[in-house]
Amino acid sequence: MDSTTSGALTAALAIAVLVLVVVAALLWRRLADLDRRLAGLTRGGDGQSLESTLRATLDRVATLSQAVDQLTSRAGVIEAVQRKAVQRTGLVRYNPFEDTGGNQSFAVALLDANGDGVVVSSLHARQNTRVYAKAVTGGRSEAALSDEEAEALRQAMAQGSPAAKAS
Repeated sequence: MDSTTSGALTAALAIAVLVLVVVAALLWRRLADLDRRLAGLTRGGDGQSLESTLRATLDRVATLSQAVDQLTSRAGVIEAVQRKAVQRTGLVRYNPFEDTGGNQSFAVALLDANGDGVVVSSLHARQNTRVYAKAVTGGRSEAALSDEEAEALRQAMAQGSPAAKAS
């Protein structure tokens, strides 16, 4: 082999080595960047490992799930109690006697979601006031109702149940 060929071969090998060194440097830099990103990912935002971050998140999800179950149970109890609360009302004021004025007498119906409750009436006269209460079941009274009491009951039943509307 002559000297020009060996010089050209040496120059080509030197250039190839230089290119390989540059490529190796670029790959080294990229590998360091990937290592840094992987370390940040596995450490999490607060410096913990990804595994401990996931474990803490799963613990929080389990705690929240238990809280939701408890709230669901409590909401069921509240809904059952709420159905028995007064939800429908009707009021009629009237003057049953000619010698009194101002519609001081009244009939009021107080019913729950099922139409169960009471009709209370008050008859006001100059000498006294009388109060009567009559049970209501399913929107009906077993006792005879005065016209005013029947109207108060009709008003209450016409309102419908807020619980039924929310369903």
